[in-house]
Amino acid sequence: MKRAAALVLAICLTLFETGQAALDRWVGGADMPDLTIDSAVEVLDRHGALLRAYTVDDGRWRLAVDPARVDPMFTDMLVAYEDKRFYRHAGVDPVAMLRAVGQAAWNGRVVSGGSTLTMQVARLLEDGPTGRWDGKLRQIRVALALERQLSKAEIMTLYLNRAPYGGNLEGIRAATRAYFGKEPARLTPAQAALLVALPQSPESRRPDRHAARAGRARDTVLDRMVTADVLSPDTVQAALRDPVPSLRAAMPSLAAHMADRAVAEAPAQGVHHLTLDGDLQARLEALAATAVADHGARLSIAMVVLDHQSGEVLASVGSAGYRADQRRGFVDMTRAVRSPGSTLKPLVYGMAFDDGLAHPETMIEDRPTRFGTYAPENFDGAYRGTLRVSEALKQSLNIPVVSLTQAIGPARLMASLRRSGVAAKLPGQAPPGLAVALGGVGVTVEDMAGLYAMLGNGGRAVGVHHRMGAGGSGARVLSPEAAWQVGHILSSMPPPPNAPRNRLAYKTGTSYGHRDTWAIGFDGGHVAAVWMGRADGTPVPGAFGADVAAPVLFEAFSRVKPALQPLPVPPPATLLLANAALPQPLRVFRPRNAVFTAPSDAPQMAFPPDGAVVATGGAPLVVRVSEGLPPFTWLANGTPVLVGSPTRQAELILPGPGHVSLAVIDANGHAARAQIELQ
Repeated sequence: MKRAAALVLAICLTLFETGQAALDRWVGGADMPDLTIDSAVEVLDRHGALLRAYTVDDGRWRLAVDPARVDPMFTDMLVAYEDKRFYRHAGVDPVAMLRAVGQAAWNGRVVSGGSTLTMQVARLLEDGPTGRWDGKLRQIRVALALERQLSKAEIMTLYLNRAPYGGNLEGIRAATRAYFGKEPARLTPAQAALLVALPQSPESRRPDRHAARAGRARDTVLDRMVTADVLSPDTVQAALRDPVPSLRAAMPSLAAHMADRAVAEAPAQGVHHLTLDGDLQARLEALAATAVADHGARLSIAMVVLDHQSGEVLASVGSAGYRADQRRGFVDMTRAVRSPGSTLKPLVYGMAFDDGLAHPETMIEDRPTRFGTYAPENFDGAYRGTLRVSEALKQSLNIPVVSLTQAIGPARLMASLRRSGVAAKLPGQAPPGLAVALGGVGVTVEDMAGLYAMLGNGGRAVGVHHRMGAGGSGARVLSPEAAWQVGHILSSMPPPPNAPRNRLAYKTGTSYGHRDTWAIGFDGGHVAAVWMGRADGTPVPGAFGADVAAPVLFEAFSRVKPALQPLPVPPPATLLLANAALPQPLRVFRPRNAVFTAPSDAPQMAFPPDGAVVATGGAPLVVRVSEGLPPFTWLANGTPVLVGSPTRQAELILPGPGHVSLAVIDANGHAARAQIELQ
């Protein structure tokens, strides 16, 4: 008897070992699906909040999730409802499988599926069938193989990332974002129960389309949590009263232009950590939409806010809306090359202060002046005569700043722009000229924010950057004293109507033809730049930076922080003196070559110009003089032909035809000359 029993036992062990070996070969030979998870590219703000995400290649929202960042209540409810022996079985739960077969035989229909979470993961990885036996057998085989290759935590991670939640939503993060507008780290019992129920029938239970079905499925999960000892009866009763979300929220799309830029810079990177502040970005995007609403359908806007100590970009608004409209909202105007108008003038004055050419109290001339063939005019066509340099900057006068630029040199001005981080572009291949000071150069909004960040940073350029951990200190462009003097002048600018008088240091600008309007300002910690215009470069008739962009700048600063951070006190070496107490060379501006040039009030030959060929036909020559003090004396080839003329226009009888050296002398003894040819 004992020998027979031993024989039976030996046969059973042999059969078991043979079956086990066959099972091992069957499972080991499984053709495994790809276990990698293709997740959405994410762009995060400085606090780790999601600014924007991109769908995966098949158009699905699948946001990568770490199980440690999922509410443990959800995973407890999931296991209790779907696979209570998940942490004990090897991929297939024989008890659940036998129960499912028995229930199907008894009821004549499928009552429970018997699938484990591992089997569901196998189906999700292959997007395989659920109701056919060959599909179920394939799931069993892959599930057993998965359990041999992965830990339970890794299998749970696959489920959390691949479970379907209706439409193009996959994974729990996409679901909580779409249905609850939040991350899955903290969920209510009602929310967790809905997320447990949805993957079983994601389309027929979609809460945004079938709220009643979704609610019934959620309530079934909640009821079972009491018997599973996961939730208390009181908690379930409260959760049953929670409404089911009936709308699907859009995925975050803040800083869309900057997000596109970051992804284009590093297309292989899955997560991009930017320096932007998501809350500030949202406030400024709302401001941008409001700012253009009353200015027609084509006006665009761009705004950049920096921390001018670190160079970090805190907000970047490329348009009033990221869409294809008449404003060309898809175009990132923070990077478009535009004319800066008068916003480069503070740099010119700062360089003049550093060169010892001028001081804020220096007197300078604002009179019609010709610089060779270049004859700039003030924007309003009027002239103020002699005034302080500080007033010339505050009033944004053109003649004084061109005079300073001539003394400094346009090439040096361009070099200072480059040291400030401004990649200024000149038209064609022409060398820089005096017109650079008045906006005759191409710049971007982000570069101009960096230029004013240099002023706010005591004259040292900042490394403007939008990625966390990047940046660094830049070159010194101005001395701390010159930068403070410029900031002090700009802080005394009157604010726009109805704006707070908060001594924001700011400058406005309007480019030629009213194509660009600007307002850029800084306080003790931040700088903001606002540009408004049309993306196609066409004029905006009647638009001025002071009227259009400046109010938006002040509104932007009110959204950056409740109150301005004070500007710093003057550096110890700052020369704080009235004009009368200044050293003699600083009391009145004179160019470096002033000793070799006529004074600013000297007469100028208005007609005929130097080198003119004039056909008089034997009649007297009509001549005109501008500037200078009458009476005037006219000479031809050194001989006086008219003495003591009280008027600026006269008729001269000259020998001719032939070449004539014409001269005019005013009452102060100053002269102007022209070489002409009479015919």
